[in-house]
Amino acid sequence: MDMKNLVLGFALVAGTAIAFVRPLPAQDGAPAPQEGRGAGRAGGRGAPAEPAGPMPRLPDGHPDMQGFWTPPAITDIEPAQGRGGARGGGGARGGGGAPGGGAAAAAGFGAGGALRIIDPPDGKVPYKAEARAKQQDILQNHMADEPELHCYQSGVPHSESNQFGVQIIQTPGYFVQLSEFMHTVRIIPTDSRPHIDLKIKLFQGDPVGHWEGDTLVVDTTNQNTRTWFDTSGNFKTEALHVTEKFIPQDANTIVYEATITDPNIYTQPWTARWNINRNRQTVMSDGHPYEQMEFACIEGNEDLEHYTQDKGGKAPQKR
Repeated sequence: MDMKNLVLGFALVAGTAIAFVRPLPAQDGAPAPQEGRGAGRAGGRGAPAEPAGPMPRLPDGHPDMQGFWTPPAITDIEPAQGRGGARGGGGARGGGGAPGGGAAAAAGFGAGGALRIIDPPDGKVPYKAEARAKQQDILQNHMADEPELHCYQSGVPHSESNQFGVQIIQTPGYFVQLSEFMHTVRIIPTDSRPHIDLKIKLFQGDPVGHWEGDTLVVDTTNQNTRTWFDTSGNFKTEALHVTEKFIPQDANTIVYEATITDPNIYTQPWTARWNINRNRQTVMSDGHPYEQMEFACIEGNEDLEHYTQDKGGKAPQKR
């Protein structure tokens, strides 16, 4: 069976909701704040969200998270700064990581410059010194190598925080994500099966899920090194291990949490959290039912003309 028919099969057999999940608090008792963008494309940007009821349930009793969702657009997992060292809202990143206060980090992902990393409490990626130096070198000198610039798929967890929509389909034993960005298909089995051979490396890695109550926990390994955590030079190694949680907060909100482990480049595991909001738009601008759009980006694409020579591109530096 080819992938097209497999995805169609998921769509045709997706269950009908017959019950509801009581609204849940996020881990540590507090949900991530609502994103500054509003609830995705739904109701226009900045439209006030309607009061959300509980998340529906599928006939098998698990939360029904099916539908269209809009992740936040995270371009820097740490407080942002401009390319090539120009300071943005997060200030310069020296030494072990980006500056940030523990109070903001504890709140999870918020609007504007609020921190995404909730552990460590200072909101910084706990790089080893040599890894931080490599990340800074990428940011300063090699942004023309940014993976999504070349139309590669986003890896995990960045696939849960790029700026385009995602459709969730659930069937018994599977949790499927169809992303508008790069037409990425992520098929997550929920039966705790063994991982594939570690020698096999994939853009999305090998996700294996299981349910802990109403939370879907996904163990993701086997990622390749062609993707970053964002578009700001936060790179990966093949030793990366990501534990994800999809926590149904209410009918319009999934709290997403990722704990990242890689002893090659980090001094300790670290955890980030943000909200994924339901896209409540039902029709397109021309009146036909809402659907995800075709994404015209071909793997291996190059946009070197717009990056300056000091970033690895072809454009001369402006004086």
